[in-house]
Amino acid sequence: MDLRIFTEPQQGATYDTLLTAAKATEDLGFDAFFRSDHYLRMGSSDGLPGPTDAWITLAGLARETKRIRLGTLMTAGTFRLPGVLAIQVAQVDQMSGGRVELGLGAGWFEDEHKAYGIPFPKEKFARLEEQLEIVTGLWGTEVGQTFSHDGKHYQLTDSPALPKPAQGKVPVLIGGHGATRTPRLAAQFADEFNIPFASIEDSERQFGRVRAAAEQAGRKGSDLVYSSALVVCVGKDDEEVARRAAAIGRDVDELKANGLAGSPAEVVDKIGRYEAIGASRIYLQCLDLADLDHLEIISSQVQSQLS
Repeated sequence: MDLRIFTEPQQGATYDTLLTAAKATEDLGFDAFFRSDHYLRMGSSDGLPGPTDAWITLAGLARETKRIRLGTLMTAGTFRLPGVLAIQVAQVDQMSGGRVELGLGAGWFEDEHKAYGIPFPKEKFARLEEQLEIVTGLWGTEVGQTFSHDGKHYQLTDSPALPKPAQGKVPVLIGGHGATRTPRLAAQFADEFNIPFASIEDSERQFGRVRAAAEQAGRKGSDLVYSSALVVCVGKDDEEVARRAAAIGRDVDELKANGLAGSPAEVVDKIGRYEAIGASRIYLQCLDLADLDHLEIISSQVQSQLS
């Protein structure tokens, strides 16, 4: 089981906070450091000192880390034109030496669009499909050839399709709970399918839909990596778990029901149940980025038992 650290900086984090957490992620042996792509805090957090941009952050981290993979869960398709996004991701991949992964979603949080003057179109899913076609098409075009796209939402004419990522292929992540269109898009474009904050039962059903869609599209269901994103709250005893839950404004029982919470043994057991239904990777949503001891106990007492 591959454990990755997943952060939500819109809740309140500076670049320096993210850098410290990313370096701890690398030092403690985790595989990757991912972040959300949001410009407005959610819930009761004050969000101070304000949002950081996902791809600017990842560009900085690309130069200041050496091993961990870097990516987004999920880049909002409403924030960037697909041609520009393809350039940004390819450049950050070059800056990292080929360690970037792109999670791309339709965008959903209308309030952040209103707050920063970003258009919030009604036809987001159709736009996402074109965005995936364009981004992957630009990267897949041979050097010296051009790429064109004549779609309903985007038109590209004779693009030189540059720059290219350092990797032969940047892994693309698609995720969500949709029963029909989401599995179809994952089958067509994704290297990894992620289901966020879902029960074991719901995750198993969605993984099954994606496998079926992949086979219908002429791929093997096993061609994709299947992953889950879950909030994490681990402690050496009940008191430490309760303290960490309080720090992120959550109830322990709710976290145990809907996330990965409790003692290391409890968390290892629950991860094993996700593994049993096909998940080979877990994104651990860490909401208190100042609590580096939390990362240490996950590394030493959870990850060590899964290696």
